[in-house]
Amino acid sequence: MTDDVRIAAKRAKLVSEKERWARENRQFGKPEAPTGRLPRGQHLVRDWPVLDLGTHPNVPAKDWTLRVEGLVDVPTSFDYRELSLIPRSERTVDIHCVTSWSRLGDTFAGVATRDLIAEVRPREEARFVLIKSYDGYTTNLPVAYLHEPDSLIATHWNGAPLTREHGGPVRLVVPALYFWKSAKWIRSIRFVEHDIKGFWESRGYHMLGDPWKEQRYA
Repeated sequence: MTDDVRIAAKRAKLVSEKERWARENRQFGKPEAPTGRLPRGQHLVRDWPVLDLGTHPNVPAKDWTLRVEGLVDVPTSFDYRELSLIPRSERTVDIHCVTSWSRLGDTFAGVATRDLIAEVRPREEARFVLIKSYDGYTTNLPVAYLHEPDSLIATHWNGAPLTREHGGPVRLVVPALYFWKSAKWIRSIRFVEHDIKGFWESRGYHMLGDPWKEQRYA
């Protein structure tokens, strides 16, 4: 079996399992109310699980670009050097995965998404974005979440450059939503008027994904 066939089989198995979870509206936790910093249905982990579609794109920082397009006045492509010229932001946040794990107090650094979008000037009718990744993954979210103070285009995690398996050289981090919205290996941000389903949203996952409302599935 070739590597491509193994990867395709792994992806198909993963997608099939998660589609089943969505159909069955799988619940991970007990019905008690969330407590402190941990939403209902979540448990703490010490490591950082690696979840993806079975491939880790090899995009060196020198070759990475991000296209910001759609309903904006100044469509722009940023390379890694140009991204570094935007003032750096650092945030310590909690992250919650739809598969029920959570990590508390991770520090990400990069560019605040609200600083990035200020460069392209979204139009008034741009209410949503569709995010695309180098591995073909897509996800969607309301523009308002790019204005959240903790949302970043991240290049570093806990003081070190993001590793390839965790989305390096650059990934999206939106702590207010389940982490499937924080696309790894981010390649483009398209501003649109109407919400467009991404990869998991097309397969039964919630269009928003607020962990405090347990918005796992449609």
